[in-house]
Amino acid sequence: MIRGLQTGNAAFQAVQDLTNGCGKTAVPCVDSPGFVCNRILVPMINEAAFTVFESVAPPEEVDTVMKLGANHPMGPLKLADMIGLDTILSVCEVLHREFGDQKYRPCPLLRLQVDAGHLGQKTGKGFYDYPAKPKSKL
Repeated sequence: MIRGLQTGNAAFQAVQDLTNGCGKTAVPCVDSPGFVCNRILVPMINEAAFTVFESVAPPEEVDTVMKLGANHPMGPLKLADMIGLDTILSVCEVLHREFGDQKYRPCPLLRLQVDAGHLGQKTGKGFYDYPAKPKSKL
């Protein structure tokens, strides 16, 4: 939950109570580019893309290492494909622009994939290939 500049305590508490009442966990944080999750997650995915780009390891091995070595339920590149490589690239660009720090520089492989229309699961190709989904008869 992000408190706006003019958000009062009562309004903030009401939203927090509503969120908690829905069975969700409200986590207050300050307004910052990427907030908390994207600021941590996207650089990790970007670095995973760099390991592929620099031929350190193929996507399958990168994901296996992170699942086994870091106990992640899914590898970062499989997750990137699920999120969408266009979304990952966009967040990288925002973090790089807003912080001006080279550690957020998008991996060229992400830009190449996005430019080629390989956005992950939604297009059937990203770091992995995905079978075409049958079209609904509705």
